[in-house]
Formats: sequence, C-alpha cells, structure tokens
Amino acid sequence: MIINQWLPAAHRGDAVGDNALRLRALLRAMGHGSELFSLTIDEDLRDEVRPFQDPAAARGDVTIFHFVLPSPMTEAFASLGSGRILQYHNITPSFYFAPYDPGLFRLASLGRKDLATLAGRVDLALGVSDFNRRELESLGFERTGVLPIAVDTARLTGAPPRPALDATLDDDFVNFLFVGRIAPNKKIEDHIRLAEIYKRNIDSHYRFIFVGRYDSVPRYYSMIRALMLEYRMLPERFVFTGSVPDADLAVYYRRAAAYISLSEHEGFCVPLVEAMATDVPILAYAAAAIPETLDGAGLQFSPKDLEVAAEMLGALAFDDGLRSQIIAGQRKRLADFSDARISRDLAAIVHSLS
Repeated sequence: MIINQWLPAAHRGDAVGDNALRLRALLRAMGHGSELFSLTIDEDLRDEVRPFQDPAAARGDVTIFHFVLPSPMTEAFASLGSGRILQYHNITPSFYFAPYDPGLFRLASLGRKDLATLAGRVDLALGVSDFNRRELESLGFERTGVLPIAVDTARLTGAPPRPALDATLDDDFVNFLFVGRIAPNKKIEDHIRLAEIYKRNIDSHYRFIFVGRYDSVPRYYSMIRALMLEYRMLPERFVFTGSVPDADLAVYYRRAAAYISLSEHEGFCVPLVEAMATDVPILAYAAAAIPETLDGAGLQFSPKDLEVAAEMLGALAFDDGLRSQIIAGQRKRLADFSDARISRDLAAIVHSLS
C-alpha cells in the first residue's frame, strides 16, 4: 500500500516535520511505500521531501495531511477520492497574538476557519492528543481518533559529545530548561516571574535556559527583555540560544536540573517527551494537553501559583529522592511513545480504512 504524507512546510527541527519523517520511517518499516510532499522545503531536506507539485502526491492509497496552518493543500486534500486521514497538530488561539503581531493573529484565525472546511470531507480526523481530538469534534468532524506525535528521542540520547558546551554548563549554577519557540502561549513571562520568586526564596545560584527561536514574535520577546530589566535581573542568568543542533540540545537536556513548562496552550508538547527520554524531571503547569501527555508523570501543578511552583522547583533541584521518584515515573510513561506503540496504532488506523 502507498501511504503518503502532506505537510505545508518542511523545516528541519520543526516538531511537525520531524514527526512526518518519523512516521514515514515507521510506515516503510511496516512494508508500505511512503513519501513526504510539501509546499515549502528547507534546502537541507530536498533529498528527503518531494515538492507538492509532483503528480505522485495525489497517487497514494492513503494520504495523511498534517494540518498546522491554512494553505492550498486543504482544498486539494478534500478533493482526493478516498483514504484521507487528517492529523491535526493544533492551532494556537489567535488571541494570544493580538497584542504582539496582527499578522500571526490573522494567520491563526484563518487557520481555524480553514480547518473547519474539512469537516465532513475526510475519512478520519486524528488529533495528536485527545485535547485536539475534542476540538475536531467540536468543529463537526464525525469520525475521530488520536495518534500521538512520533518523537525520535534517539537523536538526543545517542547524540555525539559537545565538550565545550558541556564544560560551560558544568559550573556552580543550577540549570533550568525550556525548549520551544518564544511565543505568547508559552508564557515565558511567567518563567521570569518564577525566577524572581525562586531567587528570593530558594536559591540565587540559578540559570534559566531557553532553547528555541526568539524571533518569531519580536514584540513579545522585547516584552520579556523589558520584564527582566524591570526585575533588575542579571542577563547572564537567562540564556536565549535560538535554534541549536541536536547535539547541543542533548547537552542542554543533560545539564538541566529540571525542565519547566508554564505554557497555557499546547496540543501535545514534544519537549516533555524529550525531557522524559533524557531523564530530566519535569515541572509543568497542568493546562491544555499537558496533563494528557504526561499522564501522571512529572510534577504538575494547578492553579498557576508561582510561589508553590518555586518550592516545587527547589525540591526537584535538591531532593535526590524526589528526583529519582519523578524520573522513574517519567520512564514508565515514556514507554507509551515507543516506536512499537506508534506503529501498532498506525497499523490499526490504516486497517480501519481498508
């Protein structure tokens, strides 16, 4: 069987693109023919991804469309005769962007409208979490299910050493990590406020590291910097790396005392799986799909009381018994995202269309 995948943009290091590449590898291992087609392709992915204009894009027995933003792919996908599987990766609600970027506000608004046009025009609509599946259901999609994101954790656990970066992070400071783009729904301002409370009440030897693009929403990033100035924080205690290669990312995880998620809207949150794979204890605000992705693992809290969060963060940093307990729970949860589990779920989904 030929099972192709469509995604609007193929970018190296993007969670959606990485998921599609991983699914293709799993599909091929199951004996299916599988190619990946995209409208926009990074130069270093030209050998991995084929242009959407290729006539072969429409010749799959099954086509998986990864929906992340409005594009000409939406109508083309709906026009296919059969075997149409939608995988919805989530659209950040537009109101998060309203104070910072009118263009992103408009894109998010149009994305949700574009998604709604597919209701009743696909054979199966999948969310990467039940949180996303319920949104699909609310938009009128009738046959729905869940297929989690396939995360290639081996790229981190088997990454080559980076001695210089390792040595830089191996000092007297306790490292706290966040991975993802600097965007309003991630609530990076709450990380800054948490750091102020942590410094005042727990320990002053800390370093907050933010790995990911910080140029996506420039006005939001400027607000974060202004907040740091307001609190008179030492800039060297807050590291914004931008995008980094996997080998560097592996070091940041390895040197982290805890991974922190204070996001208010996530459709899945890949870095949680990466943190579990690298044995970094997680402190997470329990919002949107976060509780589902963790399923009892990590250390979660709600409501968002940053005083409580600071105490929990200190415990994760300095209580070895608690760290061991949290890591053990995360390892157990990680098994649910194994290649074997994703392959079984994928095979069942494909079989349901035959």
